[in-house]
Amino acid sequence: MENRIVVAGAGIVGLATAAELTRRGHRVTVIDKEARIAAHQTGNNSGVIHSGLYYQPGSLKAKMSTAGAASMTAFAREYGVAHEICGKLVVATKPDQLPALHELQRRGEANGVPCRLLTPGEAREFEPHVASVAALRVETTGVVDYPGVCVALRSIIESGGGEIVLNAQITEIRPREKGVVVVTRAREFDGVGFVNCAGLHSDRLAQMAGLRPDVRIVPFRGEYFDVRPEEADLIKGLVYPVPDPEFPFLGVHFTRMLDGAVHAGPNAIFSLAREGYSWRSISARDALESAQWPGLWRLGARFWRTGLDELLRSLSRKRVLETLRELVPELSDHSISRAHAGVRAQALRRDGRLVDDFAFATARRQVHVLNAPSPAATASLEIAKRVADEVESQVH
Repeated sequence: MENRIVVAGAGIVGLATAAELTRRGHRVTVIDKEARIAAHQTGNNSGVIHSGLYYQPGSLKAKMSTAGAASMTAFAREYGVAHEICGKLVVATKPDQLPALHELQRRGEANGVPCRLLTPGEAREFEPHVASVAALRVETTGVVDYPGVCVALRSIIESGGGEIVLNAQITEIRPREKGVVVVTRAREFDGVGFVNCAGLHSDRLAQMAGLRPDVRIVPFRGEYFDVRPEEADLIKGLVYPVPDPEFPFLGVHFTRMLDGAVHAGPNAIFSLAREGYSWRSISARDALESAQWPGLWRLGARFWRTGLDELLRSLSRKRVLETLRELVPELSDHSISRAHAGVRAQALRRDGRLVDDFAFATARRQVHVLNAPSPAATASLEIAKRVADEVESQVH
């Protein structure tokens, strides 16, 4: 048996974990079924470095996102990855949103996030075209080229003697007394340990490895729009609404990208395929598995009104524009056009509760990352340290 640790998944969490293990002297093989790295969540997100503002104090998301904002910025600086720490505004447009805005400030302060409340006049100094009754300024939020981060992580892995094997779908995982055999259609990989960072398919690999996780990955598609160049200057940086505290999505927001383009989105709608980037993408297997999970129906019963609003926004550009105009009223009728979409791998419990924090499971010589949606890209270097610590404790 080779002294190898096998990592499933060449997204940013898998690559960061493999790079961390490489730094610690381990030989690592990363396996991914796609033809390129960062093919799914990592390559289709908004590119935001989150500050740690939103998350329950003491949670893994809070700790790892706050630390991750600093470590990701430092990594991008060290490896020459394009990034910008521009700060953001979280904007309350109605008086009834003020209690939630104040709660965000409380959470931010508890999490060590630099943030301060602004009057409407102060908010206009940052975003002259934004309408608000109050806003929260967060200085440590920024944007980064996450696929570029993955290229740098790949270089670390390969220069340290590791390998990244693409076009390799895992078909079997066989635990052994002193290791794990990971089987693809073309090869078998015999390792002393196994790490599952498969994102949209993480629950399936956990089951393949012999675990019975009490969560199921349910995919939510997030659709983006581009603000046309003539109106992009209406947004100077990052502008977010006050999110629904009951729903783990941040709402449709504006992101000025590194190239100056402005994206708006995403919404959050149930996808009929785990890799369903459009309405035309339907997987009978994925849809049936989701429908058979009782948590999905219980979630729908709780949030049917929110789900209906998200669905209507998906079907109507006019509805999206109405939502965006709550933040920037000057947007014209033709200010946005459809852009790319991403799919969020969200773990859902049997009782219908969305898993609100990062979640992990372990078995003999195995570590499984079962829930790592946003802000996992921001926190990826911190998640990697935790996973590396765990897998080392398993294999030593």
